[in-house]
Amino acid sequence: MLTLTANAAQAIRDLTATAPEPSQSGIRISSQGEGANSLTLTLATAPEPADAVVEAEGARVYLDPVAATVLEDKSLDAGADAQGSVSFLVTEKEA
Repeated sequence: MLTLTANAAQAIRDLTATAPEPSQSGIRISSQGEGANSLTLTLATAPEPADAVVEAEGARVYLDPVAATVLEDKSLDAGADAQGSVSFLVTEKEA
């Protein structure tokens, strides 16, 4: 299952703090085809019925079935640039 770094969890909590339903809101990673090169990330107020749910440190990530398979052995990290824009990065899990 996808894991979240502390940076990713904080970024997700920050992004969802002002959502209409912050207690259920998270980010949703969904597929637009086959493979990791076609995944999209959006804010979501709740998971879709078939989504896998990853929760860590109060942050929620909803994964559609293809994304869950593609990201099964990965970790999600986050960082911010000088302007404060958040970017997410998928990495290999550390052993």
